[in-house]
Amino acid sequence: MTLEQFITFLFIGIGLSFDSFAVSVSCGLMKQEIKFRQAVPVAFSLAFFQALFPVIGWFFGSKISNLIAAFDHWIAFGLLSVIGIKMIIEGIKPEGLLKKFNPFDFKVLIGLSIATSIDALVVGLSFGFLEMPILFPVAVIGGVTYIASMLGMLFGKNVPAKLSHKSLIIGGVILTVIGIKIMAEHLWF
Repeated sequence: MTLEQFITFLFIGIGLSFDSFAVSVSCGLMKQEIKFRQAVPVAFSLAFFQALFPVIGWFFGSKISNLIAAFDHWIAFGLLSVIGIKMIIEGIKPEGLLKKFNPFDFKVLIGLSIATSIDALVVGLSFGFLEMPILFPVAVIGGVTYIASMLGMLFGKNVPAKLSHKSLIIGGVILTVIGIKIMAEHLWF
């Protein structure tokens, strides 16, 4: 593992964690009385699914990588760019009223965890296409998401919701830049 790969995986983890961070900020805003022991299962669920989905995507991507080897970098670029642009658009949209929900309800928590991890599935698919190892990126993605989720709930208790929208924009830019980097590496290096 090179330093450049570590930094890339770290930035992917940061980019992917922004959805979970935004959800966590909302949880903190809605449950101002949230305690550490209540926040841990929320952050763990968000991090678990954020780490699981790239493995699923990687498995399917690695199975079909031989069929698409000539243009896999374009697929990785396209998928990461679409996710990134979607996140930027979500971050630019005007803030609506936050819906009342209970993040401690099991069904709500699983739904939030899956919804915030769909982009991680696509990233894992890209890893599979590129035949990248998955264990270390998954550990980084899960760890970064856990920390971001815990911080999000803490910030949500104390910070206005506008920051959660800005975090989506930053995450979208990071994922788009990584997609461009992957394409550039395959085309010119």
